[in-house]
Amino acid sequence: MSEGLSSIIGLSGGWRSVHIIVFALACLVSPRNALAQKIENPIAVFAALDKVTGRILPLDVPIGETVRFGALTVTARVCNTRPPTEPPLTSAFVEVDEIKLSGERQRIFTGWMFAQSPGLHAVEHPVFDVWLTNCKTESPEQPADSLEKSPPPRSASSNRR
Repeated sequence: MSEGLSSIIGLSGGWRSVHIIVFALACLVSPRNALAQKIENPIAVFAALDKVTGRILPLDVPIGETVRFGALTVTARVCNTRPPTEPPLTSAFVEVDEIKLSGERQRIFTGWMFAQSPGLHAVEHPVFDVWLTNCKTESPEQPADSLEKSPPPRSASSNRR
């Protein structure tokens, strides 16, 4: 009987081949292989490096809002994570502008950043670097304008004594 079914299906090797095919199809349609559910978070967390002072500061950027760091403005449009039961994947769609001395804004980065690969799509500026580190659901209480008061970069001549 197994040879008759195998010849109808066009398989040679009997029931073993049928079992392998059924198992393979079950693996393909398994919910475990479906795309992991994305969790949209209201805050994107970045690390920002001031290359002049060597300081690295965290930037909490609420989605749809703009935060200034030195001569850069960072706007997060989306920040997604996966559930804790899935492998980590944190991504954000980000726009970064540079504010020139004339006050003109120039877009220097638009695209996706991935926390697990910070060097892949980080903003590398001559004075500042910005990369995604995480997403979070709540913002801790911060004093108003805490990031706006960051000191402007000093010139190299002002560091001499």
